[in-house]
Amino acid sequence: MARLSGKNAFVTGAGGGIGREIAFGLAREGARVACADINDDLLAEVASFSGGLDLVPVHCDISDRSDVFDKLDTFAGQSGGLDILVNNAVVFHFAPLADFDPEIIDRMLNVGLKGTYWAMQAATPHLKKRGGSVINLSSIAVSMAIPNAAVYTSIKGAIDALTRQQAAELAPFGIRVNAVAPGSIPTPGASSVIDQAGWESRKRKTLLDRLPTAAEIAAAAIYLAADEAASITGITLKIDSGMTIASP
Repeated sequence: MARLSGKNAFVTGAGGGIGREIAFGLAREGARVACADINDDLLAEVASFSGGLDLVPVHCDISDRSDVFDKLDTFAGQSGGLDILVNNAVVFHFAPLADFDPEIIDRMLNVGLKGTYWAMQAATPHLKKRGGSVINLSSIAVSMAIPNAAVYTSIKGAIDALTRQQAAELAPFGIRVNAVAPGSIPTPGASSVIDQAGWESRKRKTLLDRLPTAAEIAAAAIYLAADEAASITGITLKIDSGMTIASP
């Protein structure tokens, strides 16, 4: 039997990249998965690539609290409950902090941090009814000094702190909260700001001389969502080919 048979999952930013890999991976393990994204073109791709998996494309603006509550409540109501929440939605932008456009900072905070708050608030009442697992997407950028990444890294650092705090707050209800911190992964979103030379440079900085893949991040998320990880909560799991412990 599939590890997640009978489980219902809500994944934000599931239209592409790591979010899509996680959503598809959860579905392959038997879960019914809401693929939440604001990009309708990407959601149409998800629907066309589903291959018979139980995927539910959901147009959702994660920065809009009322929209998040509406879409998550509707999915949980139609599916008979909620067992898994994956907070993946993010906005990428890198620039010196002194030169950062305030509107872009607001957008990054609204999606990457506030959106996680809203999804947690919306999901918690449902998760309390049957226990469950929350998986947040952090980043190894929290552990490294990266030029022009102050806003992105600050958001991911907050996600790490939120993961620990919510693990303690929600444990009495049988809810586990963990985070996955991917290393450098050439997803479409990341590749919009990093060229091929940049990816090669990052590969050379790993211990294993390889970059992780989105499929490997999805495998970690599936493990944390499954019963095999029943005693794991409050951690941030780095999947970075040893980049954060490699010598300069």
